Amino acid sequence: MSSRIRISLQSKILGLVISIIVCVIILLAGVFAYWEKQETEEKMGQLALQAATTLSFMPTIKEAFDQPTPSEIIQPIALSIQQEVDAEFVVVGNKNSIRYAHPDPWKIGKQMVGGDNARALLNGEYYISKAEGTLGPSLRGKAPILNDNGEIIGIVSVGFLIEEINSAIVTKLIDIAGISLIVLLLGAFGSYMLARSIRKDTMGLEPFQIATLFRDREAILSSVKEGIISIDDQGNVAVMNQSAKMLLNIDFDTKNKPIEEVFPNTHMLRVLDTGQAESDQEMTLKDRVVIVNRKPILDDNRVVGVVASFRDKTEVREMVNALSEVKRYSEDLRAQTHEYTNKMYVLLGMLQLGNVEEAVQIIQNEFQTSEYQNRIIFDQIKDDTVQAILLGKISKASEQKIEFRVDEESSLEVIPPHINRSKLVTILGNLIDNAFEAVINEEPKQVLFFATDLGNEIVFEVTDYGPGIREGIMPYLFMRGFSTKQGEQRGYGLSNVREIVQELDGTLEVSGTAGTGTVFSVFIPKQKEDNHDFHCNC
Repeated sequence: MSSRIRISLQSKILGLVISIIVCVIILLAGVFAYWEKQETEEKMGQLALQAATTLSFMPTIKEAFDQPTPSEIIQPIALSIQQEVDAEFVVVGNKNSIRYAHPDPWKIGKQMVGGDNARALLNGEYYISKAEGTLGPSLRGKAPILNDNGEIIGIVSVGFLIEEINSAIVTKLIDIAGISLIVLLLGAFGSYMLARSIRKDTMGLEPFQIATLFRDREAILSSVKEGIISIDDQGNVAVMNQSAKMLLNIDFDTKNKPIEEVFPNTHMLRVLDTGQAESDQEMTLKDRVVIVNRKPILDDNRVVGVVASFRDKTEVREMVNALSEVKRYSEDLRAQTHEYTNKMYVLLGMLQLGNVEEAVQIIQNEFQTSEYQNRIIFDQIKDDTVQAILLGKISKASEQKIEFRVDEESSLEVIPPHINRSKLVTILGNLIDNAFEAVINEEPKQVLFFATDLGNEIVFEVTDYGPGIREGIMPYLFMRGFSTKQGEQRGYGLSNVREIVQELDGTLEVSGTAGTGTVFSVFIPKQKEDNHDFHCNC
């Protein structure tokens, strides 16, 4: 048993979508935070510089530097500007960086800190800088104060604490986080609905279950001997197993091809239109006679495809013939047992009555008859299957009081392997049994069997001295279901013989007229030919 943990499709989709959304949010939040920090610092720096520049150009500020106590004039103005631009501090100092204005009054008159005044006091520059003052790290706008003669007499510094700038950025990120949470929830809900939709399409099966079903289906399709074809609702081939390709001699890919191009006469489209299953239909596919079953594929009572299974009729027929021959052998053995039992009772009775000479005569006659037949069968006919058939039929003929003889001119070597033994049993068994039935009511009851393999063909000939074939019967003699005899399950023996001889590329001839008996002759090539026209002289 596998110890691997199975994760459901829904969990996979939820985990994947949420992970992607979280990663995207983090990435975008980081980029936004960087851009926001840059933009905020630039905007606050420009605001600080503008405020500092504006304050440095004010005449009142310049004139205050000539007063004994400049801070009394400059301090109120600086606090007013600080409040208006919402700065953390507005500091005004002289050219020696001594404060004349500061948010903390007690720091007025003391040295400005930060070490970033040189550019303004020495070079008269207007700039933005970062430095740490008495209130902490800050972003500062620096502007020199010039008198009417253009001399630098002081400096204005307007600053915003870095901490406050960061707080503003964090506030915006919190707003973004709220939006991101909503996006995350929407993504989770969307992924949940997607997973539900996929599970509905897959009939509630998880991916590993689908993979298992697919493997099992492929294994089953490749293992069954029956050909299997399925089409979709458009009439295109969806599945075809290897057995179907072998039966129909197809060596190209049929996937998604219209069924009419692959099998023009399958009638699967008819089932697709009607939705009615068809069972045990005999038809020809690619020059092969097959038994076909067709069944619609339904989804919510709607036909979405058709599956057809078919099997070569030859295999089905061979199976039926094999069962029939087993039954015939059983009957032949029963007949043989019954016949010898009767003879044993006769011998026992004669011996009990003291008729020893008559008992000996019966034994000698039986021995001579058996010796004659056995000599021909075992010495001149070397194929064990034909030997077994003839021995069984001899016993059956004896029970029915029919004189069944094997022509002494018969000679037969072992049958070539391409002639299937079950086919041979069907041919000889049916012809000999039909001959027995033809003479059962005649006198004398005689049937003659002849076999030879001289030349390029194997020849079997069964002659009965019965009533012969009536005029007008010959064209229907090998038609399936046609029979001149009474009873059920008639009219199949000669039809089977004809089909098997045709498969073996052989020839079947029938001669005889009413009152003269009938001769059935079978000619089978020793070597199977690819192109051979079947001939039936009947």
